[in-house]
Amino acid sequence: RNSLPSSRTVSSFHPSSLSSSSTMMKYSLAAALMACSAAAFAPQQQQCARSTTTSSLSDAMPERMWDSMVDKSERSKAIPFLPRAPALDGTMPGDVGFDPFFLSSIPKNFAGFIQPPSWEDTGAGLPTIYWMQEAEIKHCRVAMLAWFGWVATDGGFGFPLRFPADIYSVDAIPNAYNAHDILVNQGSMGFMLLAIGFLEFCSSGAVLVEVSKGESDRLAGDFGLDPLKFLKDATDDEIKRWKTREVANGRLAMLAFGGIATQTALGEAHQGFPYL
Repeated sequence: RNSLPSSRTVSSFHPSSLSSSSTMMKYSLAAALMACSAAAFAPQQQQCARSTTTSSLSDAMPERMWDSMVDKSERSKAIPFLPRAPALDGTMPGDVGFDPFFLSSIPKNFAGFIQPPSWEDTGAGLPTIYWMQEAEIKHCRVAMLAWFGWVATDGGFGFPLRFPADIYSVDAIPNAYNAHDILVNQGSMGFMLLAIGFLEFCSSGAVLVEVSKGESDRLAGDFGLDPLKFLKDATDDEIKRWKTREVANGRLAMLAFGGIATQTALGEAHQGFPYL
């Protein structure tokens, strides 16, 4: 009697119970697949919402200053992998399109460096490209004079070219490298600083203020100095060619003067011409 299974035990293995369990498993599997399918679409909906939000934010952002500082439709002639600065259109003498930091595109009224705006109205002001062109031409001219003066002082043209006074003789000033400190101690350099500063203030400062107010149509660097009449009766192309030569030679002079100053600073053995 004990070895026979009871009717309750036998009824638990009824075929209908197995069919019900199989049906429940199918329903569970189907529900799990539907849940996975729904979850698969969730990231795409979030991405769409995120892109919509980003688009609305970009539409609300103000225009970047960079867009007005470059000409995206044209490449720089000097640096082809960069866009062209709008001010460097090739019309100015010596313009080869070299402005890797786009300094000429910075919106700035440089008239305030000469005269405080609180004094009087300076008009439209001086644009950045005008100020930079004026500064470059001035440095070019100063560098050409400085290179010639340095080499001439050290006898680079056959004999030392000095002022006719004992304080400027070779015994007092052995070479151009030591001339600065010696002349500062003598007082000559202080007088030169005051004289050049006065001329600079009266010439460039006053002229640039007039240009800023619109009272003068003077071109940058043009002081009307042409004693040999190179530009008299010259065409516009010839005038531009002469001015381009001046800028090119001035840039070379700035490099040359820097090279001499560096070479002579290496030691006493390099302070005499030819500075080797």
